[in-house]
Order: sequence, then structure tokens, then C-alpha cells
Amino acid sequence: MSVSSALPVSRYIASPVGGLRLTACGGVLTHLTWDDAPKASVSGEAADAALLERAVVQLAAYFAGELTTFDLPLDPAGSPFQRRVWEGMLRIPHGRTRTYGDLAQDVDGVARAVGRACGANPIPIIVPCHRVVAGGGRLGGFSGGRGIESKRYLLAHEHAVPEGADLFAPAMAVTNDLRER
Repeated sequence: MSVSSALPVSRYIASPVGGLRLTACGGVLTHLTWDDAPKASVSGEAADAALLERAVVQLAAYFAGELTTFDLPLDPAGSPFQRRVWEGMLRIPHGRTRTYGDLAQDVDGVARAVGRACGANPIPIIVPCHRVVAGGGRLGGFSGGRGIESKRYLLAHEHAVPEGADLFAPAMAVTNDLRER
């Protein structure tokens, strides 16, 4: 993680998955968060403002189906393990998915810990945690935006349907047994 005395700069954009707020500091993108309450952008270093403009242009191209790989300097804050998971996610090609278990093998971890690292990803979409799915065609979780609805949208947008998955199946079927408890 870079240490910088610069103040963070942020910018709000509308997207098909809801409002997004991008944050940069010290010449790197540090956060992408869902934010459905548009606020004025926070001004700061010119280099950070220029980086946010590049990120906005690239996100617009991604959502228009014209960009499959982001080219932005990133510095997500996290533990060494989380950073290994996020680097692994960056290697998942557009239009493809990997399971939590597959990614766990790549980073010398366990699937549950990979899932937690996915949930802690501070730069979703750009660091594509939506491409990490559960085994057996299940989508797994998603902590961004509208949860699993956002993950379904992003996977469908990329034509990345995991083998055996139904993107429109309920995330969890509630049975009478569960309702009676």
C-alpha cells in the first residue's frame, strides 16, 4: 500500500448497476463504492482528477460493451492474503468465471477465506470479484450494490454464465421447513 499525504479525490457516476463513487489518492484508484445519492465530486490533486476521468471513461466503455480490460493504476488496501486474491481476480478474463475453490488453490488459501476477500474488495467491477462464483453453478454472494442482482447483471453483461448456473434462479429457495422455524 502506498503512503501518501495527498487527500482523496472522489467522483460520482451513474451506471446500469446503480450510482458509483470512485476514489483516488496519490495517483492510484483506491475505492469504487455503490452510492445512490449523487453528491458533488471532491476536488483535489489534478493527477487524481485526471485518473478519475480515465476511470469514468473506461467504466462507460465497459458498460457499453466496448472494453473488456481496465487499464488503471490500483492500490486496494488489504492484507497480503486479500491482495493475492484480488490479484488473482484480475487474472480472470472478461466473460469467464472461476470458483472460490479454484481461486483458493491459486493463492494457497481456502474457499471461505477467498469469499471473505471477495467481500472486502474495495474496487469491485474493476477488480472483478463478480467473476468468482461458488461451485456447482451457484453464484455465491456479492457485497456490492444490490447484492446478487448486481452480480447477475455483471455476469450477464459479460456473457459469463457459470456452467450449470441459472442467473435468474433465486439465490436461495425458502422451503416450508425454513419458514416454520
